[in-house]
Amino acid sequence: MTALALPFQGRTQPALGRSFALSASVHLLLLGVMFYGVRFQSHPPVVVQVELWEAAPPVPAPVVEPPKQPTPAPKIEPEPQMKKPEIVEAAKPKPKPKPPPKAKPEPPKRDLAFEKQLRQQAAEEQRRIAQIDQERQLKELLARQQADAQASALAAWQDKVSAVIRSRISAPVADAVAGNPEALYEVRFLPDGRIADVRMRKSSGNPSYDEEVARALRLFSIETPGGFSLPKPPDAVARTVYGQRLLLHFRPHDR
Repeated sequence: MTALALPFQGRTQPALGRSFALSASVHLLLLGVMFYGVRFQSHPPVVVQVELWEAAPPVPAPVVEPPKQPTPAPKIEPEPQMKKPEIVEAAKPKPKPKPPPKAKPEPPKRDLAFEKQLRQQAAEEQRRIAQIDQERQLKELLARQQADAQASALAAWQDKVSAVIRSRISAPVADAVAGNPEALYEVRFLPDGRIADVRMRKSSGNPSYDEEVARALRLFSIETPGGFSLPKPPDAVARTVYGQRLLLHFRPHDR
């Protein structure tokens, strides 16, 4: 049996409703996805910060060095052989010829007479020096003795003069002085033994006694007419006394 022999029968569509329902479900699902997708993406705009950077400098192309040529190996030359230096012995210096020995000078002949004369002159000089020294010592001794003699003579004459003047001092005035104080007077004498002037150098501390001593001195002064004369000094001290000032010491209880 073939198709042409079979009669045509109308076909039923049993899956049409299910297809329509499936298509509608797909469209609804698509609409829901689109709706919720748009709502999900509707949020505030995001601030985007952009940093600008300068472009990095271009990297220089690497320098390609030409290949180095291999250094040729140094030639090894054979070490030169050191020749031993020839040792030349220095020639020994010839010894200097010894100088001929000098002839010893002959000692001078002694002049005995001249030597004797020199010894005599030296002895004479020594005697002269010793004599001069002895004379100097003798002169010094005589000068000391003369000075001592003059000092003794002057002291003796001053004591004599002081005793004569004290004899003119009132005894009651002298006895009234307590103790034995010293009064010192400077006196200048004349060749005839009288007093030229008087100066008191030190007071005894008792005005009555000082005035009494001054009164006694004026008795031998040239200011007093018909005054008394004092003993003349010896010739050894006459030059020392006349024209110079001498110190006379007076104590009330010295007699």
